[in-house]
Amino acid sequence: MAWELARLSGFKLFHNHLTVDLVGAVFPFGTEPFVLLREEIWLATFRQAARNDTSLIFTFAPEGTVRPQFIQDVIDVIESAGGEVVFVELTCEEAELERRIEAPSRKEFDKLQSIEQYRELKEVGAFEFPRIESALSVDTTNLAPEDSARVIRDFLKA
Repeated sequence: MAWELARLSGFKLFHNHLTVDLVGAVFPFGTEPFVLLREEIWLATFRQAARNDTSLIFTFAPEGTVRPQFIQDVIDVIESAGGEVVFVELTCEEAELERRIEAPSRKEFDKLQSIEQYRELKEVGAFEFPRIESALSVDTTNLAPEDSARVIRDFLKA
């Protein structure tokens, strides 16, 4: 869906796993150096994009290794550089989410692909994160990626 939104809007796609994979090559996921470096890269990228009038799509599923302060830091960094932050929440029914976890496209970026592992992580609270105020919420359960992207593009008037 993010690739389709990038195509429709002309925005650059900065998906989460670009940084996760980079930092994970050096530090184990969730360790303090991993968390700190991942956040530094995210924020530096946002800062430079805002300074250079480059609109970004940032895909992000908040989880337990992300500091809650990160959201405010994102807003502060982008707005202080003259940019604007628009949070869009994507929701999906649990059964469909589990079906999508096994999609072959997730393998390319070494994303979680096991329903069992997802359930275990969920059970221990790995995906708990304070709610982020979103300008738009899109239930993607029954939408094709192209349709979800159009809803977001139309909302952003991009």
